Amino acid sequence: MKTKVELRHLRYFAAVADTCHFGRAARLLHMAQSALSSAIRQLEDELGVSLLARTTRQVRLTPAGEFFLGEARRILQGVDLGIRGVRLIGEGHLGLVRVGFTGASTVAHLPAVLQAIKRRLPEIKVEIHNDLSTSLQCDRLRDGTLDIGILHAPLTGDGLDAKVIGSESLIVVVPAGHRLAGKSVVTMADLRDEDFVTCREVDSAVSRLVLRGCLDAGFTPRERHGASSTATVLALIAGGLGIGVVPASAGGLPMPGIICRELTGVASVRLALAWRKSQVAPMMSAVLAALDEITSVPRPLANG
Repeated sequence: MKTKVELRHLRYFAAVADTCHFGRAARLLHMAQSALSSAIRQLEDELGVSLLARTTRQVRLTPAGEFFLGEARRILQGVDLGIRGVRLIGEGHLGLVRVGFTGASTVAHLPAVLQAIKRRLPEIKVEIHNDLSTSLQCDRLRDGTLDIGILHAPLTGDGLDAKVIGSESLIVVVPAGHRLAGKSVVTMADLRDEDFVTCREVDSAVSRLVLRGCLDAGFTPRERHGASSTATVLALIAGGLGIGVVPASAGGLPMPGIICRELTGVASVRLALAWRKSQVAPMMSAVLAALDEITSVPRPLANG
């Protein structure tokens, strides 16, 4: 036959054990002392053991009562934590959010994203997926393996919502000792005879802007080397394989052997916050609201 012990019995018993007094415990529980005494008797009858030793002057725990008090507190704490967790989830204040960043935007924008979420949603855990191309982020947002994307507009494909959160200028990166390293500002026309190191990405917004800037300057870029990440592009440039045009945030990546310079004659790239249209979970609504304050923060160029 199963023992029938209710949560209220555990709360009543813990209150009596903490106060060692039925009258004070009854007042804390906002119930009649007689009802409390009856409930504790029911609990002891159900367990088949005395939990409290009662005299006219005091109430104290029996050895069985001392053991049961520890178990009762553990169970009550677990129930309270479970109730709090369920409520937080229902309100969108508890869970895991997976955030993707494109290229070097992690360096520039990750602190602001983390601070915004922590300030409004301290119980939310954040999982970072960095150096993902815009097209890959769009694919992963659609298949549900990412929740939020920080990427370059425009988006690729459909099924996504986005808002532009700022813009980022493009800079030129050259090897140390390069002829352009001595200039404070470089023009697109200055790059006419250079070999370009590019980041391979389908439908890259940066690549389109660079191509347009080169064509406007009267030449077609010589794309001699490609890489799968911004960090690798910078490494190839440091190795003397060419120059690169990248978002300004890439200037914050630690890479010896490169020089970053301002670049004119090319448009800025738009930075956007993207998410899946069908995403209606309370947590996502809360996270998007927390990220409303995110805007682009200008970064100084890294000087060589």
